Amino acid sequence: MADNPFNSYHSKEGEFRAEDPILQQEEEFLNAEAAVEALSKPNASLEFCTLSVAETLSQLETDPVNGLQSAEDLANRGARYGKNEVVAEEDGPLWKKFLSNFVEDKLILLLIGSAFISAVMGNFDDAVSITLAIFIVVSVGFVQEYKSEKSLEALNKLVPAECHLVRFGKESHTLASGLVPGDLIHFRIGDRIPADLRIIDSVDLSIDESSLTGENEPVHKSTKLIKPETFSDGIVPISDRTCIAYMGTLVKEGHGKGIVVGTGSNTSFGAVFEMMSNIEKPKTPLQHSMDKLGKDLSLCSFLVIGLICLVGVIQGRPWIEMFQISVSLAVAAIPEGLPIIVTVTLALGVLRMAKRKAIVRRLPSVETLGCVNVICSDKTGTLTSNHMTVAKIWCLGSMSNKLNVLNLEKTKSGSLKNYLTEDVKATLKVGNLCNNASFSEEHAKYLGNPTDIALLEQLPKFGMQDIRSSLKKIQELSFNSKRKFMAANMSDAEGKCTIYVKGAFEKVLKKSSHFLNEKGKPEKLTEAYRNTINECANALASDGLRVLAFAKATLNDSMKSKKLEEESVENLTFCGLIGMNDPPRPTVKPAIEQLLQGGVHVIMITGDSVNTAVNIARQIGIPVIDPKLSVLSGDKLNEMTDDQLANVIDHVNIFARATPEHKLNIVRALRKRGDIVAMTGDGVNDAPALKLADIGVSMGRMGTDVAKEASDMVLTDDDFSTILTAIEEGKGIFSNIQNFLTFQLSTSVAALSLVALSTTLNLPNPLNAMQILWINILMDGPPAQSLGVEPVDHEVMKKPPRSRSEKILTHEVLKRLIGTAACIILGTIYVFVKEMAEDGKVTARDTTMTFTCFVFFDMFNALACRHSTKSIFEIGFFTNKMFNLAVGLSLVGQMCAIYIPFFQSVFKTERLSLGDLIFLLCVSSTVFIVDELRKYFFKKKMEDEPLYYSNV
Repeated sequence: MADNPFNSYHSKEGEFRAEDPILQQEEEFLNAEAAVEALSKPNASLEFCTLSVAETLSQLETDPVNGLQSAEDLANRGARYGKNEVVAEEDGPLWKKFLSNFVEDKLILLLIGSAFISAVMGNFDDAVSITLAIFIVVSVGFVQEYKSEKSLEALNKLVPAECHLVRFGKESHTLASGLVPGDLIHFRIGDRIPADLRIIDSVDLSIDESSLTGENEPVHKSTKLIKPETFSDGIVPISDRTCIAYMGTLVKEGHGKGIVVGTGSNTSFGAVFEMMSNIEKPKTPLQHSMDKLGKDLSLCSFLVIGLICLVGVIQGRPWIEMFQISVSLAVAAIPEGLPIIVTVTLALGVLRMAKRKAIVRRLPSVETLGCVNVICSDKTGTLTSNHMTVAKIWCLGSMSNKLNVLNLEKTKSGSLKNYLTEDVKATLKVGNLCNNASFSEEHAKYLGNPTDIALLEQLPKFGMQDIRSSLKKIQELSFNSKRKFMAANMSDAEGKCTIYVKGAFEKVLKKSSHFLNEKGKPEKLTEAYRNTINECANALASDGLRVLAFAKATLNDSMKSKKLEEESVENLTFCGLIGMNDPPRPTVKPAIEQLLQGGVHVIMITGDSVNTAVNIARQIGIPVIDPKLSVLSGDKLNEMTDDQLANVIDHVNIFARATPEHKLNIVRALRKRGDIVAMTGDGVNDAPALKLADIGVSMGRMGTDVAKEASDMVLTDDDFSTILTAIEEGKGIFSNIQNFLTFQLSTSVAALSLVALSTTLNLPNPLNAMQILWINILMDGPPAQSLGVEPVDHEVMKKPPRSRSEKILTHEVLKRLIGTAACIILGTIYVFVKEMAEDGKVTARDTTMTFTCFVFFDMFNALACRHSTKSIFEIGFFTNKMFNLAVGLSLVGQMCAIYIPFFQSVFKTERLSLGDLIFLLCVSSTVFIVDELRKYFFKKKMEDEPLYYSNV
């Protein structure tokens, strides 16, 4: 349903709907009904949309310029309205959740029934033992699930909402959670609205409200109040409240100011969220695949367990014993905790990525990270430092020779007043007035677009001041990727109106008819002069500079009242060019080298000219052997179909003068070829490409909220090299999942096969029900979980990207776990038969030796599973502290089971001598030795056949 107002909640939290279309339609219908009901209820936006700006300011006792004025008033409002957060209700107390685990699992219910039957038959020891085992098994599962929930809650708090707040007359960039009604908010293109706002000022303002209303077209907003009497029931529908900006919606065009009228649950979004907070969140694709794997394994296990029970009863064994062993085997063999451990591993990995400045917003994206084979990266702010400085200024009037450029980087004197000719002054003035950056006293710096900030920072060097406050801005034409320029209509004290324009030099030059000479007088712009400007702009771009052109036009009386539109900006007087420097980040070059070694195709996409793009690409290590083949400009891209682009894109490393629409075409062409694409972006118009890419990557500092919403990953430091660490982490997480899967399944197969073989050969059962349950705790508990947090091996980046269709249980993993299980089975049966042969019957010593042998095998197996191809002597014994602690505690637990009298009665064990333990350690270490030999021969084969490594 297109009009489902809750769709955005699922995308925001990174959840994916179930694949069943009938269930999906039913869920969407219920969601839509609930949302419509929630939105129809009265709230702050309904009240204030019918009030004028003056009435709103009066009622909330706030100021349209300075915001709230009193700290005491702020504290009172904070206490009254609470935090500006929408939080889902708790599911209930922990003890209720814990107790529910005893009745939700049918296998646990069977064990409870078994304990009850044992008690009725007088076997109180068995009843107590089984009850204790049930408590331990349920506790381990509950702790895992609780850890998973808490990890996911932590993920949702990694990208807190921020806003531009004016309070006590000072502007700051702050968290939205602290807003109260009456606060003054500035918002611009790409921002997310932080609360329900009554708009008091708007410039070319359009807001995307699809997250709330389901309507895809942005809504034009103004400051005019809405008259309720124009509606039949007197209630203004949410889609008609055009003077309200809703919490969670996104600014598509323009900018404005608004007064907070509703926060938290008293917002329109809050009403919907509260209504739907109880909807169950669907599982991730990896969890679905783990569920399917678990069901398949469960089916096989049930068949084997059923046969074991049937054969045992036919052989005349006690049915209660066979029943208890069968249920215990089912609990141990069926990996019901697998999806939980997968979630914990993914969530912990994502939290680890966050510490490395990469916030993954959606858990399924972790799977895709290891498959990425093409990275399309924006230049500014990602490959470069995003700290703009004015490097060179050139004006046609005073510097008519293209080689005569004012190089500010080489000018040693602090003051540049001597270079302030009239045309240079006019160029800087246009840069000053065509500018939306503002100075924040709280942060002691300018806030806004880096380009705007750089232009303002340059003024004092020339002895000029920021004069925006002395002029009145009548209209503004905001910059966007299609227009490629910004225009502002300003009026001075005498009422004289002038349009000031800055933008891409091709666009500005095309609209110019005159130029400003050295004395500030306009002259005719001839074709020869145009060629000189073009040559100079290209020369500046060849130095790796971003080139902007500046122009102005004085309006006559007939033009003053007309609306400022793109077509009306013409007959400009060209003032000059400014080349801005944004040096490459020092971490980018080594990161690109490592990606190229790992078979990842790195593509730079920029709106800058071809010359600028090539210069930067060579600095950061992107191969540009032949610019004619390696570089594609936006003009050429416009003439190509998706199929044509797909055919040539393999050798293209740079796209210059590219628009966000071009990004979309590039991603589409790459995906058509079957590539797995990561795409970076920071602007509003980048959102479609970010959403289409397999991994959309947005910028945390300079990125717009629209881009963050569409992305799968946010780089909090805007640094390209962080993508490398995220891919490395993603590959490492997938490798860890395979490792603990090998450990779990090999233990499960070994335990099941051991009892099956003993029953088939008419031997006594080597393990009793309690011992099997203890093995299950080790298999699903801390040792398995600790494998999921194994530190990432940097060597994973040398492996080529994984295929999207590659299964978790690859042939190599299957061969490894079957070999490991066989080793455990043979070793354990050898110990069991050897011990039994000494006295001709099964004693407590025999089962204790067998039980301890299996547990030791498990611990050595866990040690071997820390890495699939590297020896433990290479990765180090102490690099995973959690693993060492988990194995240490497991061994302590095993010692308690065979040496403490209470546990001896529970597990039916007896004391072993030091010689027995040494003998068992020697036998059980064979699984570790065999796996070390496998890794050794793998390494030899990798050295002899390097291509073999890429297929494993």
